Order: sequence, then C-alpha cells, then structure tokens
Amino acid sequence: MILEMLTVGLSTNCHVVGCEKTGEAVVIDPGFGATESNRIFEKLSRIGLQIKYVVNTHGHIDHTRGNGLVKERTRSPVLIHKEDASMLTDPRTNLAWEFRIASQSPPADRLLQEGDVINVGSLRLKVIHTPGHTKGSISILCEDVVFTGDTLFAGSIGRTDFPGSSFEKIIHSMGTKLMRLPDCVKIHPGHGPSSTIVKERRHNPFVRKFLQS
Repeated sequence: MILEMLTVGLSTNCHVVGCEKTGEAVVIDPGFGATESNRIFEKLSRIGLQIKYVVNTHGHIDHTRGNGLVKERTRSPVLIHKEDASMLTDPRTNLAWEFRIASQSPPADRLLQEGDVINVGSLRLKVIHTPGHTKGSISILCEDVVFTGDTLFAGSIGRTDFPGSSFEKIIHSMGTKLMRLPDCVKIHPGHGPSSTIVKERRHNPFVRKFLQS
C-alpha cells in the first residue's frame, strides 16, 4: 500500500491510498478547494498514481468542497455514506453557510453503508459506519490502517455540537467499533497527528467515558 497525507484547507488531513501493483488510488477527503486539489494532483503525478474514487468520511465542507475539482479532472466517482449524502449539496448541514461560500461538491455517485468494500487495485478498503460527528460518518479500514475522519483523533474525538451530531453516538462508535480493532492498527484522523489503537485505548479520556457508561 502507498499512503500519502496532505494537510489541506482548514487543517484537514487528505489521504491518498494507492495500490503499488496497479497504480490505482483513492483520495479520502480532498479538502476545501482549488489550491488543495492542485497539491493532490502534484502529489499523484510524482508518485505515479491514478485516482479511481473520491471518498468522504463525512459531509462537512472542509472535507468535501474539493470533490468537484477532483472529479472534473479525473472522472472519478464520489462516494459517501448514505446518511450524509444530502450534506454534499446542503449549505446548512455541511456548514458552508458558516464560511459564507458555495458548497461546490457534486452529488454522490455511490452511497456507502456498513460493511461495504471499496476495491482499489489489490487493496480492499472496508467501510465502518461510525456515527456521532455526523449521522453518516465512516471510518475506512485498509490492512493495518484506519482512516477515522472526525470520529476519533489522537487523544480526543470529533465535535458533537453540529446539526446531526450526537455525543452518545460518537462515544458508542469509538468504543464498540474502533476500540475493537487490533492494537497494532494505525489511526489516521481527519485532523491532527496520527496515533494507534493501543495508544488511544490506554490514553484517550473518551475511551474511559465509554467504559464508564
């Protein structure tokens, strides 16, 4: 697996995951706009990957506004969980209204749900539905890496004060799904530094909240 990370827009982590054998790649959360998209294409050109899919971990604009530019240049379909699909074009729920800008993402081409597998060359990316930050938040497991979007951060969790958010659900998603992954799995979140399952199990204060609930 080829893995590249760019911090784009509002300190959002965009991840490029590629198959070494075929050169196919998926872009997870392409960020905020044209500047970020150009950086993504420069990175792809340098390492020789071709985008097959654009995948959003959830529907907020800092993760999805670059969808249209990437799709336009690569004709790659946009994938998002079915519960967040309407957010792509709804400025109230995707938070575009907060920034007073247009959403700019096209509608989803494929709707995801728990257990779906996204095939990229020889790689299999498994969809884990982890609601809480949004109703349709997902984490994406590939080999020994999980991309957690804004569900789980190093030492913290995502915000739950947005429309459709739920503190109880994000704690449940973290405790019943992500914390059951093997200790060795590396965590790549939507913002901030990377971590591991074992580190978060031992030190994340929100894991203790789950265990006490």
